Amino acid sequence: MLKGFKEFLMRGNVLDLAIAVVIGTAFATVVKTVVDSLVNPLVASLGGSNVKGLAWTIVEGNEKSTIDFAAIINAFIVFFLTAAVVYFVLVVPMKKIQDRRAAAAAAKGEPEAEPEPLTMDQQLLVEIRDALKARQP
Repeated sequence: MLKGFKEFLMRGNVLDLAIAVVIGTAFATVVKTVVDSLVNPLVASLGGSNVKGLAWTIVEGNEKSTIDFAAIINAFIVFFLTAAVVYFVLVVPMKKIQDRRAAAAAAKGEPEAEPEPLTMDQQLLVEIRDALKARQP
């Protein structure tokens, strides 16, 4: 039983996931600091002398009726920056590494790894796609 658990933990997917969680947590702190120190003041400056920046209060005197557009803009900026960093720092280099490994394996004459067999859902989708292609003129 412990052997199976050890194999499960040592699989690449589990280790990759653990590393991603740790890096994501650390990166969230960096993004929060950049947004709080740089983006928030820039967005607030667009709102004039109002401390809240780009906010609108529906009922005066009721703080809970305030719509904070700056927070919404910041959320989109944080999402975009996070996605861009993940793509350019993690996805692009990993794709290049995989391409180099595949090219090195091909140069050595090693056969390419066979793709995993399609699941039943994937097979049905392929059949539907092929049927739709056949119907088009």
